[in-house]
Amino acid sequence: MKFSQDTFGGGYSIRAYNAGTVTVLSAGESGAPRSEVLKRSFIIAPQRLLRDWSPRQYAQLLPEHFAVLLELEPELVLFGTGETFRYPPPTLFAPLSQRGIGVEVMDTGAACRTYNVLAGEGRQVVAAILLES
Repeated sequence: MKFSQDTFGGGYSIRAYNAGTVTVLSAGESGAPRSEVLKRSFIIAPQRLLRDWSPRQYAQLLPEHFAVLLELEPELVLFGTGETFRYPPPTLFAPLSQRGIGVEVMDTGAACRTYNVLAGEGRQVVAAILLES
């Protein structure tokens, strides 16, 4: 599925989502949009892209995987669970909930669309996208 919004002030946006891949746009060195296809789990924020988030499978998820999101200082975390919506145990989000950070769980396509909307509004949103391999 392709999306219409490109970038937000030179930051990172999601251009397209297909099963197993996500295309991310950012401003290149010349200022022109640069496209990158990601095939591994990743974390995206308006001003930062962490290309290699360590969980490869849903069953591998640990609270530590979500604790790394704290350094990005989000007000809201979107967790894309893959092609299928799966709600993980709330204990996984303990590092975030202890700091009052909201978490929304959805399938990856919905997380990608929601990320673009919220980042485009200037919100301090982070999306943790699980691409299972």
